[in-house]
Amino acid sequence: MTNKINSVAEYIETLPEERKEIIEKLRKVIKENLPAGFEESISYGSIGYVVPLEIYPQGYHVETNTPLPFIGLSNWKNHISFSHWGIYINKELLEWFKDEYAKQAKYKLSMGKACVNLKRMNDIPYNLIGQLCRKISVFEFIEMYEKAFVKK
Repeated sequence: MTNKINSVAEYIETLPEERKEIIEKLRKVIKENLPAGFEESISYGSIGYVVPLEIYPQGYHVETNTPLPFIGLSNWKNHISFSHWGIYINKELLEWFKDEYAKQAKYKLSMGKACVNLKRMNDIPYNLIGQLCRKISVFEFIEMYEKAFVKK
């Protein structure tokens, strides 16, 4: 993203009208289900849910002055991207998510390592996204992240 977005409200204002309602619904599901400690922010030019530096001052290993990313929500030309670091780091959680997605969505899962590409706006498994958000506390995520990325 080339423009500097300073707030979630500004980000949403940039969205096409047909995506605003969907992003707002996803935000609501995430915020209602996210364990305490995570914080909504603008992260890498889109909506992010991060471990704030007050909780994890070491920050993200690539940019130590940046809060540790946990969930990302962004609009793309042909899809909405929902990124979740837990399914990237934790194989069991990824397998659970894939199994549940197959049960709760009509269409095939499209994803990268951590990014779920929501291409069909009428088939977003909001309930599953809420379930996934509840699966990991902020401190469990920090522990998983450190095991996966921090060299001791």
